[in-house]
This record gives sequence, structure tokens and C-alpha cells, in this order.
Amino acid sequence: MTKTLHVEISGRVQGVGFRAWTEEEARRLGLAGWVRNRRSGAVEAILSGEAAAVDEMLGRLRDGPACSSVNDVRVIGAVEAYEGDFEIWPTE
Repeated sequence: MTKTLHVEISGRVQGVGFRAWTEEEARRLGLAGWVRNRRSGAVEAILSGEAAAVDEMLGRLRDGPACSSVNDVRVIGAVEAYEGDFEIWPTE
């Protein structure tokens, strides 16, 4: 079963390699989607793939890479499936 979520990650998540780490972890799990910095200081992502892999990625996002400090991973909601590779998008 496919699951696609729009999420926002807050904390010390910019300037610590969070987007590159997210891309690498998502690709390892076979996910499609994207990740980008927000001007607010948060990181935003779309995670699309097998439900178990999306759930696993949510857990990994809560930990983040070694230099980060994640305060919250907020699921904004379910969205339409994303097709293609997992990508890093420009800041919005």
C-alpha cells in the first residue's frame, strides 16, 4: 500500500546537512518525494512510497543526522502520490 505525507521538521535542522541526509535516507528506503528548507527555519518534505517505508522515514526524521536537533516532526497531511526520485528542492 502506498502512502504519501507532507511533513514539516522543526528544530536545528538548517545548516547541518539535514536535506542531504534526508535525501540519502529516503533513497535508501525507496521513497519518492522532495525536501527543502523553509524561510521560517523549518524543513519541509513530501514522503511517498510503501506505508512501512514512510513510517520508518518518519522515525528517522525524528532522530535526524548527528549535527541536528529535531524538536518536532509535524505531519501536515496526506497528499497525492509523488512520482519520480527523491530530490532536494530550493528554499521556499
